[in-house]
Amino acid sequence: MSAVHPTAVIDPSAELASGVSVGPYAVIGADVVVDSGTEIGAGAQIQGPTRIGKGNRIYAQACVGFDPQDLKFKGERSYLEIGDENTIREFATLHRGTELGGGVTRVGSRNLFMAYTHVAHDCIVGDRTIFGNASTLAGHVEIGDDAILSAFCAVHQFCRVGRHAYVGGYTVVTMDALPFAKTVGLKAVCLGINRIGLQRRGFDEDRLRVLESAYRTIVRSGLNTTDALAQLRAKHEGNEDIGYIAEFIESTERGVLKTPPGRGGSRGGSTD
Repeated sequence: MSAVHPTAVIDPSAELASGVSVGPYAVIGADVVVDSGTEIGAGAQIQGPTRIGKGNRIYAQACVGFDPQDLKFKGERSYLEIGDENTIREFATLHRGTELGGGVTRVGSRNLFMAYTHVAHDCIVGDRTIFGNASTLAGHVEIGDDAILSAFCAVHQFCRVGRHAYVGGYTVVTMDALPFAKTVGLKAVCLGINRIGLQRRGFDEDRLRVLESAYRTIVRSGLNTTDALAQLRAKHEGNEDIGYIAEFIESTERGVLKTPPGRGGSRGGSTD
């Protein structure tokens, strides 16, 4: 049985699995499917088409599955898909996709979206990410697994943030943020690998040393990108982390943020 507060407003077409709880004055619209164990807080609003997995917790006043904030959107059918065990805090907003962007915004599992965060249309968010308060994704952004976006940072349309990346507070991301690295500042710079965060994720010292060597080659060696990646592949043949970094850089459409401090960037923000 689902526990639904009597003041909640739920469209007859919405599907709530066993164990879903809905708080007072929450609103769940048409074509919304919520899987078992998900909690929907007081005053939260969910519009469809939206699919929400198991064990999520959606706090008071969050807005999930609303129309995209895109002038090209003309009311076409589009979707929001959310995985399992995510935490979506107060006043967070996650919007559906657009036809031109593929029609779906997709969020993985075990992510934390703190208060006032925003995930725009057609974004793809991986697993186990952390979004600090008021961090914002524009449309068509991709966020890799285990990435951290600190408070008030903003990611430009069509940019990517790599796996295990750390984006500092108030950072403006206008190009792709490198995986495993710290990208920080209003005019963003690369501060090397996210050593503390990677240690917390279980990276051992040998793995960290390889990544530190790779980032010295990419950011500080003076080699052009092609030569730097060729050198890394030759030196670390078969290394999965190096292979992912190389593929990430080679597939960029907007370029990557790899300016070191003191070379046209500004640190700003937090690097804790």
